[in-house]
Amino acid sequence: MPERRVWIWTEIGADGVHPLSLELLTPASAMGTAEAVVFSPNGSGSTSVLGDNGASVVHLCEDQVFADYVVEPHVATLVELISSEQPDLILFPSTFPARDVMARLAGTLRVGVIANASAVEYDGDQLVASVGYGADFESRVTLASGPPHLVQVRRKAYTAEASGGSAEVREVPAVSASNGYRVQVVETVQETSEGINLEDASVIVSGGRGLGQPENFRLVEDLAKELNAAVGASRAIVDAGWVPYSYQVGQTGKTVKPSVYVAAGISGAIQHIAGMGNSQHVIAINSDPEAPIFELADLGVVGDALTILPKLTERVRSER
Repeated sequence: MPERRVWIWTEIGADGVHPLSLELLTPASAMGTAEAVVFSPNGSGSTSVLGDNGASVVHLCEDQVFADYVVEPHVATLVELISSEQPDLILFPSTFPARDVMARLAGTLRVGVIANASAVEYDGDQLVASVGYGADFESRVTLASGPPHLVQVRRKAYTAEASGGSAEVREVPAVSASNGYRVQVVETVQETSEGINLEDASVIVSGGRGLGQPENFRLVEDLAKELNAAVGASRAIVDAGWVPYSYQVGQTGKTVKPSVYVAAGISGAIQHIAGMGNSQHVIAINSDPEAPIFELADLGVVGDALTILPKLTERVRSER
């Protein structure tokens, strides 16, 4: 039986290969021959790091149509490449462009997808992925359609592992639309971010509805500053307009895996746990002793976050 061909949809940014794409080369190498798909005018600069992390082949298209992200040329070129190469599995990182490409590709090929996978493997000839909301809420699922099987993997589900290898580069032509693509990028506005990146932080302090009012969120920010931590939030207060969406942790927000996660005034709904359930240590502060977050917490404090947070901040400040 020939070895399975596992492709990685590889996102290229200003700093090179997106770290989440590199993470996916680890399971890809374990399941078969890992091959990276790179559509970017600057893609040639990524081939060495992809080879070093396990890619044996890089399918490279450096056409200028990929200078700005638009889903149509990505999918059109990918469909042609899939038709000629016949991969068994395509893994997608947990980024917004990757989700966009995967969804449109699934509709074009009429195959199913698995999203939010925390692990992916083959059980004999059957693809199996673990999907869930933390270690206590996981299911093992598979796909009846395909190949190719399409799986989007959660952030930090795997660790990138440099192996010192090299990749064969295969040039791929871009597919041009006969009448041009319907979407064009007119302007790009780069959002400026301050403080520590939430997804990369080793310590996160998050606040929720239990803080009562928007102005009380500063108590979360004060503690985070003293701990040199990133600031997160539950969906409830993001929807209420207290903080930007970029703060949101959860199923429809960001997936994080810090060493320490402090949840202040967060009840612990399953949607929030989906984004932080794999944290190494969880500290929960909530006035409701029956709050679900306490089931996940290593340390639980039953009390008013508005009283506890300032005291905790002052204690950390005095210790420093």
